[in-house]
Amino acid sequence: MEKMGLNQIREAFQNFYESKGHYKRKSFSLIPEKDKSLLLINSGMAPLKPYFSGLETPPAKRMTTCQKCLRTGDIENVGYTSRHGTFFEMLGSFSFGDYFKQESITWGWEFMTKVLDLPQDKLWVSVYEEDDEAYNIWKNQIGFPEERIVRLGKDDNFWEIGTGPCGPCSEIYFDRGEEYGCGREDCKPGCECDRYIEFWNHVFTQFSKDEEGNYTDLAHPNIDTGMGLERLATIMQGVDSIFDIDTVRYVLDKVVEKAGVRYERGKAPTDVSIRIITDHLRSITFLIADGIIPSNEGRGYVLRRLLRRAARHGRLLGIQGSFLAELSGRVIEISGKAYPELEEKRVYIKKVITIEEDKFSSTIDQGTSIIEEYVAEMKAQGKNVLDGERVFKLHDTYGFPLELTQEILEEQGCEADVEGFAKHMEHQKEQARAARKFQEGEAWKEAVDFAFEGSTVFTGYDKVVDTGVVKSMFWDKKPVESLKEGEICRIALDKTPFYAESGGQACDIGRIYNDHFTGNVSEVLKFQNVFAHKVKALSGELMPGDEVHCIVVAPNRNSTARNHTATHLLHKALKEVLGEHVQQAGSSVTADSLRFDFNHFEAMTPEEIKQTEEIVNDKINHFLEVSTVEMSLKDAAKEGAVGLFGEKYGDVVRVVSIGDYSKELCGGTHVSNSGQIGAFKILSESGVAAGVRRIEAITGTALLTKVKETETIIAQAADALKTNQAGLLNRVCTMTEELKAVKKELEEFKKNAIGNAMDKMLEEAKEINGVTLLTRSLKDYTINDLRNLSDDVKKEHKNVAMVFATQNGGKVTFLVSLTDDLVERGYHAGKLIKQIAAAAGGGGGGKADMAQAGAKDASKIKDAFAVAETLF
Repeated sequence: MEKMGLNQIREAFQNFYESKGHYKRKSFSLIPEKDKSLLLINSGMAPLKPYFSGLETPPAKRMTTCQKCLRTGDIENVGYTSRHGTFFEMLGSFSFGDYFKQESITWGWEFMTKVLDLPQDKLWVSVYEEDDEAYNIWKNQIGFPEERIVRLGKDDNFWEIGTGPCGPCSEIYFDRGEEYGCGREDCKPGCECDRYIEFWNHVFTQFSKDEEGNYTDLAHPNIDTGMGLERLATIMQGVDSIFDIDTVRYVLDKVVEKAGVRYERGKAPTDVSIRIITDHLRSITFLIADGIIPSNEGRGYVLRRLLRRAARHGRLLGIQGSFLAELSGRVIEISGKAYPELEEKRVYIKKVITIEEDKFSSTIDQGTSIIEEYVAEMKAQGKNVLDGERVFKLHDTYGFPLELTQEILEEQGCEADVEGFAKHMEHQKEQARAARKFQEGEAWKEAVDFAFEGSTVFTGYDKVVDTGVVKSMFWDKKPVESLKEGEICRIALDKTPFYAESGGQACDIGRIYNDHFTGNVSEVLKFQNVFAHKVKALSGELMPGDEVHCIVVAPNRNSTARNHTATHLLHKALKEVLGEHVQQAGSSVTADSLRFDFNHFEAMTPEEIKQTEEIVNDKINHFLEVSTVEMSLKDAAKEGAVGLFGEKYGDVVRVVSIGDYSKELCGGTHVSNSGQIGAFKILSESGVAAGVRRIEAITGTALLTKVKETETIIAQAADALKTNQAGLLNRVCTMTEELKAVKKELEEFKKNAIGNAMDKMLEEAKEINGVTLLTRSLKDYTINDLRNLSDDVKKEHKNVAMVFATQNGGKVTFLVSLTDDLVERGYHAGKLIKQIAAAAGGGGGGKADMAQAGAKDASKIKDAFAVAETLF
């Protein structure tokens, strides 16, 4: 057996099965395409489930893949053992109703012995205890020694998940030698010791299990084999740990070099951190390459948790500053050939990592320090459980994932109150839900009890005027027999041109009338397939069964359509400027403006905003045709239409295309030509949540309104500065220079005043147990002024503790600053200030040499100074 590199093994496997007529498919994304049951792809078979279940037709009856996978179930063990990891690759060969056991076993044997040249006397196999067919293939056709074929029960050698397709399997083991065994004479596969390592599983899906537990033969049995690439590499390279195989070691060696420590293969305390960083680097690099960005939910949370855990262990190794982005290059270099997306997104991957690590770096020291204080306090009280409120504060204020807090506490022999943390999290979510209420409004509550069998036909794509029959009338969850002048109720029609609020687009407004009734439509909501029109009667009387004319306010509809089509252009432009990772995270389209939320990891630069705006306006000026067509969801996906496939659409979808530029699934109303948008202007770009940005913009005549507002402001500014509009810029520049000069004079004055104050403070200072205590209350001084004052004192003096208070606009701020020699004696400014500020109804914290706190009651400043005198 020759040693083979991991990349070499991968290529050999896929080439071998390609020679056997298998379609070689590149790895699927780590993001499941149509499987809501999975957060991330965790096995080679997972992306192929639609093929095995018959929901989709595979590209070929024989396939081979090397699938990137990620599992976090054993994350607590990563680093502490030699075999646990989060990211791994799974080699697989598959048959969808084509060949079966004989070919699977025969080709497997050929690959192991002819391609890999594994020593035959080191190989063992197991089969399901009732699977004589597989047993006989191994024994009679392969000629495998009978004494090395082990029959095992259902728990070991039968694959099934609930009901549906299932079947026996045959696993292949490598004998690592007696030194890894338990010493028992009957030691063999199935034993709990480490001697026999299972590396390839052949699953024979030949049965279907029903609700009553009965098994029936499948008409077309399938083959699903899976082999962990890293595990096979440990065998081929003669190493005991996944961290010692060539591709992983390539990353690990750079971690060691960066940290300036030695790797002792699990024998040194620092090895845990080295392994965690190495493993997590591989995971975060692949996750980001597949379009996942850090957030507080779902896949983004997995990424954030792994990244922050790795960053913290870098600190434990003594690595200063951000380092993960740099080391991710090592993952890209060693795996980029097999996974080109890594190389293609190299700059993007590093940028996402840098931003997230820098964000965490700004809080990790403070958060860790606070945990240490909590632990010290708990131990002093004889406790070892950190209460849920504090655990939640670490999560909410400092961005510490619960698992990270737990890990740090466990290192100190403590634990977190997970149940209490969950209650605080739920309370926060309830508050958020209460604040949002129901996006569609309270009227939805009425619609829930609205009885109307059938549905409303929407004719508004083609018409703004139509007729409809009143099918039902209701208000406050009760039927209404008639609607008279001055009254309000909700009306359902058999057909309507009024667009109901949905998909982020505001509803139409307008009027309904007939010979004996006129009413205004101010709101249209949709419940299932029924459109409920909120109508205020202006004159006459309306009753169920009446026919009415419907007129949509065209200018309002047209303005809304302009903004909606513009969001499609904006979405595509953002992908061009920022990257394909950009996905819509929400939108609001009204007649006045548009709002578009999207996934992105940092604020857009002015240049990116300008570029996006220019692209949208360019597409407007090209007068692109806007077309709509209904098609199957499958066909829409093939055509590259953008949408949340498999999550929110039915079998038939509406695809809106803007020339050849944009193609999206959408049920809203649009202009017929991009030129009808007129113009597009971004008003603002801001963050609304972790990993979510928001753009607010206007189109068409709304730009004229904005220009008029701007002209008015400019005119008023010119008038206030006693100049004309042409001279406004020069006037502002002149005044700015004048203000700078005045500010400089004020700074000089303040500096002299501070110097005088320092002299006076030193004269009035108190000596307490060898500590010179300076206390001073000031007005209209900033916290920076106080820091500068304390720095000046530290330059000239020793054994000085300063407690300053400043009042600004009704706010009180305390600063405690200690000279270095006092810190060495054990004094801690962060701890002192908590007691001092508490006397004035405040609180805060900080580092050992300097800390600050806010307070509410200025009348208690003297009380705070009195407390300070008791602390030295």
